[in-house]
Amino acid sequence: MKSFRKWVPVIALGFAGACFADGASIAGFPPPLQPADLVLLDATIVTLDPLQPQAQAVAIREGRIAALGSDEAIRHYVGAKTQVVDLHGAFVTPGFIEGHGHLMDTGEALMQVDVGKAANWDEIVAIVKAAVAKAKPGEWIIGQGWQQAKWNKTPQPNVDGLPLPASLDAISPNNPVLLNHASGHGIYANAQALKLAGIGDNTPDPAGGTIVRDAQGHAMGMLRDSAADPVFAAYNRYLQKLPASEQEARRERALQLAMQNEVSKGITSFVDQGESFETIDWMKRQFAKGQPLRLFVYIDEKSVDKLDKHLKEYRIDGYADHHLSVLGLGEDVSDGALGTHSAWFLEPYNDAPGITGKNVTAMSDLAQMARIAARDGFQMAIHAIGDRANRELLDLYQNVFTQYPAATAKRWRIEHAQHLNPADVPRFAGLGVIASMQSIHTCSDAPMVVPHLGEQRAQEGAYMWKTLIDSGAIVLDGTDTPVEDTNPIPNFYCGVTRAYAHGKKTFYPAQAKTRMQELQSYTWNNAYAILAEDRLGSLTPGKLADLDVFSGNLLTLPAEDILRTRVLYTIVGGKIAYRRDGAEHWRKGQLSEPMPEFDHAE
Repeated sequence: MKSFRKWVPVIALGFAGACFADGASIAGFPPPLQPADLVLLDATIVTLDPLQPQAQAVAIREGRIAALGSDEAIRHYVGAKTQVVDLHGAFVTPGFIEGHGHLMDTGEALMQVDVGKAANWDEIVAIVKAAVAKAKPGEWIIGQGWQQAKWNKTPQPNVDGLPLPASLDAISPNNPVLLNHASGHGIYANAQALKLAGIGDNTPDPAGGTIVRDAQGHAMGMLRDSAADPVFAAYNRYLQKLPASEQEARRERALQLAMQNEVSKGITSFVDQGESFETIDWMKRQFAKGQPLRLFVYIDEKSVDKLDKHLKEYRIDGYADHHLSVLGLGEDVSDGALGTHSAWFLEPYNDAPGITGKNVTAMSDLAQMARIAARDGFQMAIHAIGDRANRELLDLYQNVFTQYPAATAKRWRIEHAQHLNPADVPRFAGLGVIASMQSIHTCSDAPMVVPHLGEQRAQEGAYMWKTLIDSGAIVLDGTDTPVEDTNPIPNFYCGVTRAYAHGKKTFYPAQAKTRMQELQSYTWNNAYAILAEDRLGSLTPGKLADLDVFSGNLLTLPAEDILRTRVLYTIVGGKIAYRRDGAEHWRKGQLSEPMPEFDHAE
């Protein structure tokens, strides 16, 4: 830090000079500086602003960055009412942006039964049994986060590694049970839930979905992709019968839990991949009251007719002091997930030779939606995991851009872009399509990729971050919460190491990002992708004052210490939205306890 003890030029709003915030200066010149609301001193600040890449201190006024520079220079912004925080050398970055998540689903998951930590199916049954014991007859039991690839033993008997339903049905005969797969592309439902959903042995597979059946053809409870929709519909009917006051209280609690969860983990802005028109109307009322998190929403509306008639009405940019914006259409899915064998590939799965995956939403429907978005000046952000799904979307986008050239300026995205045919990699940069990827999926999925796809496809096309970046494509980062914990630290670690199995193995490490590339993915790149780089993504005078303070320098720490790093402060609009207990007593070089290993897989 000694290099900052000498005077460092200040980049500031307005006229900056050697004077004091209380007005003491040579008569009439230079004009007095306006006192800051918040000043952070003795920090290691990485700004991501090429004009001033580093600083030691920052002054914040009226929710925006006022100035950056040395402690000596920034102390001139301290007035009688300025809050001053000495960070003792802590690491400061632009606020992290969750590049792809599901806000309300995250809040609801925090209210549900956590089955993601269960070591096997027997433990899941025991967790559900305990929940049933506390529930009223007929009350739904909702669980979240299971992944059979993570279990320490395979249930017996099983179908494709999945249990038969007898044990779950036995402990919950009167309570419907819905257990969400970690990928978000499948559920396990008990007999009561299947009955309420109208799913039986003779129910045919819907378009874009699969009802998994046992050897005798009985529907066993595992429903992939669109096959789960009737169960979700039955659960929603149950919720709609609750008193209106209880429905609203549940909804508000889910929102508040989600936002508290995000800011506690250093997320200052959240890109929400998919909310209905009705939910956006409700969110607008909630954000009018004031909320700690900035939210950028994509519309998830299945009805093409409703989109055609109403999309223009939902253009929202910077509502509630830049806390709510609506950008376009998102998270309509072109395919499923790798873990459920429903990601859509050009060639069959190695371990399931008759399966190439699913086109979940018909490409013709996606094409209609894309033309509406282009016509009305909105983005598209569509889910694609398999190489066939990615190629189909790139083809679709290319066709729409030919018809609507102005659409290219809206920075269309492909969400996940996990598995690519090598021929399609340069098309992202060539078309200006953003690869909205989630580093953590790589380390979670790593054990299953080669068995599912084989060595060649895994090496040439799986999670090709560096190749995409080197080709000129913009690559984002996020967690797909609640698929993964929204905590950016494990995500950052995976992005720069591609290490898994408690760091003992690496997944094709040549595709790892540099530390700076990973930081950019989480900050400036995510801001660029939501057309907000003019106000977010770097610490630049005049931009919104969204910052994170970390216990360790993510750019220089030994890799093994990254997972020990913690968020000390989350600052949104110049206000401290989260302060870790004991943060004010933190000292340089102090880290924290180890982080847990990755829990989920896509």
